[in-house]
Amino acid sequence: MTISLDAAAWVRRFHPAPSASARLVCFPHAGGAASYYHPVSAALAPAVEVLAVQYPGRQDRYAEAPVDDLFVLADRLADVLAPETTGPVAFFGHSMGASLAFEVARRLEARGTKLLTLFVSGRRGPTADHGERVHDKGDEELLAEVKRLGGTDAAVLDDEDIRTLVLPALRSDYKAAELYHYRPGPDVGCPVVALIGDRDPKVTEADARLWAERTSGDFELKTYPGGHFYLTDHVPAIVRLIAGRLAG
Repeated sequence: MTISLDAAAWVRRFHPAPSASARLVCFPHAGGAASYYHPVSAALAPAVEVLAVQYPGRQDRYAEAPVDDLFVLADRLADVLAPETTGPVAFFGHSMGASLAFEVARRLEARGTKLLTLFVSGRRGPTADHGERVHDKGDEELLAEVKRLGGTDAAVLDDEDIRTLVLPALRSDYKAAELYHYRPGPDVGCPVVALIGDRDPKVTEADARLWAERTSGDFELKTYPGGHFYLTDHVPAIVRLIAGRLAG
């Protein structure tokens, strides 16, 4: 599969901050886009520069084919992000983005990059049994799952034109997330902070604690009120958490 390695295609800087003391690279959820992290970027700038990853197949990359293999995405992003992660840097990923952030972190740490922290949000540890095949279901069932989790306004998904636009990337992302399985090998040495909603139907506290096994560094679990997209209602608290970690 041929995928552009141009950093300009993959990375969005909503609030460039060349004098920032650290960078935070953010990885979106399945069906998500870089713009999801615009509020986080605004809140952290200019002390922290946020780089939000834009996957193929959505928004300004709509003309490109989406990628349905998380390991392919991780390989490409490791190459793209290597020049962007030479200074103090942390990763934040939500849902599918958490697994992707972990896999990219593994690759970059193997090259000598030292992350300040890996934040994994709304995602079971890599060794948890997933067993889901939503990507194999029909369009209506796939969209019903997205509505159930609350990441997208249901009224938006009822618009026929928007559905046509988002379904290919959404199905591709779900396939990448659901077929992802942990491959034994070096994990990460940075601290890992897992964040979950206390009513998330996809992630239990026990599932989230499995992330502790994937780092030789410290582990911490943070729980917030809410479901799978709890973070939408807790941006200020999460921003304070990130800023505190990066300052430390």
